[in-house]
Amino acid sequence: MKQLVVIAIGGNSLIKDDRHMTVYDQYKATGETSEHIAEIVQRGYRVVVTHGNGPQVGFILLRSELARDVLHEVPLDSCGADTQGAIGYQIAQTLGNELRRRGIERTVAPVVTQVVVDRSDPGFEQPSKPIGPFYSEESARGHRQQGWVMTEDAARGWRRVVPSPEPLEIVEEAAIRALLAQDVIVVAVGGGGIPVIRKLNGDLEGVAAVIDKDLASCLLARKLGADYFVISTAVDKVALDFGKPEQRDIDRMSVAEARAYLEQGHFAPGSMGPKIEAAIDFLEHGGKRVIVTQPHDLELAVRGDAGTHILP
Repeated sequence: MKQLVVIAIGGNSLIKDDRHMTVYDQYKATGETSEHIAEIVQRGYRVVVTHGNGPQVGFILLRSELARDVLHEVPLDSCGADTQGAIGYQIAQTLGNELRRRGIERTVAPVVTQVVVDRSDPGFEQPSKPIGPFYSEESARGHRQQGWVMTEDAARGWRRVVPSPEPLEIVEEAAIRALLAQDVIVVAVGGGGIPVIRKLNGDLEGVAAVIDKDLASCLLARKLGADYFVISTAVDKVALDFGKPEQRDIDRMSVAEARAYLEQGHFAPGSMGPKIEAAIDFLEHGGKRVIVTQPHDLELAVRGDAGTHILP
């Protein structure tokens, strides 16, 4: 059977900068990333694509707030579902078009994905994931009265923070497996998946939370028995002492080295830290290789010629 690659594409694969944030700009950026994913498909790999959705959820929340006097506000779990559909559509169309240009007839299927979390997860007691726009102190005070948890960014204002619980189960796993068995390219767990809890009677219910994209992608890669887990991000390689004069890029490292560097504080909690944690988790559960690289280097990285490669 062909090797399976799970590719987690980050925000820079969808929004390049503050001047290119429209839906059309996002579509163009997605198309460029799809060209590099098509190279991997053309080389004979089975592929699952996951993606971030942070800015897009922020846009929906801001629109919802601006229109709250004339229209109902959108719950956070529905924001996740909305963006999974929209971004999944963009990836499916641009990747499908690129494959057809290359003479490859393959179906790309987005799956709106729910991910089960535990209602007693400590993350619910300590909300930590910033979402949506920045607010003035007065506006933040009003939102606190609505039950929001707000945190201050001294340079930019106040922001809502929500729980970020650990992903436990991918509800649509069987459907994703069935699609892969038919040689379909799947887009799944967008934005970390829609967080849901399983009630005592077995029913699922959405919750206001955000699951880390890389941790959810790692869980999917583990469950599917993927060979490679590729994390597309804004840097060419993982680095030690990032942003300092003594910064050193890493070509290859073991799980033991990755854990040691993590404990030494080389990888920031809000950026590279979760990616390294996901890499360690994937490799400790039977994965063969994790690659961290830029979107434009995806194909080169899978060939072994770019990015940081983390090995068991």
